[in-house]
Amino acid sequence: MLHSSPKLLAELADVLGRPKLGAAVSASGESPEVLMQRYLAVVRTVVPAPIAPVVLADPDDDHVLACAVAAGADLIVSGDSDLLGLETYEGIPIVAAAEALTRLPWRQ
Repeated sequence: MLHSSPKLLAELADVLGRPKLGAAVSASGESPEVLMQRYLAVVRTVVPAPIAPVVLADPDDDHVLACAVAAGADLIVSGDSDLLGLETYEGIPIVAAAEALTRLPWRQ
């Protein structure tokens, strides 16, 4: 199960609409709005847990950690170097997308 929060969903919607991702979004054959609707259909929204500050260089990253704790996540998938540098948080591994794909049950 995928988990997110209202704040993370708003950030994703913003990022999907940015010109930097325009070519990738266009290549999908879908609009940013449709991609967002598809994501919303498979994600469960949680209220982030209260946590002490962790990522001092980028406090917004703490929101990802708080969301994972609230969700009881098995894994945090990120491309953010500050989060990846932690390697784990509260026993939850933090990995890049490529690593996450190798952990999927049908890939083993």
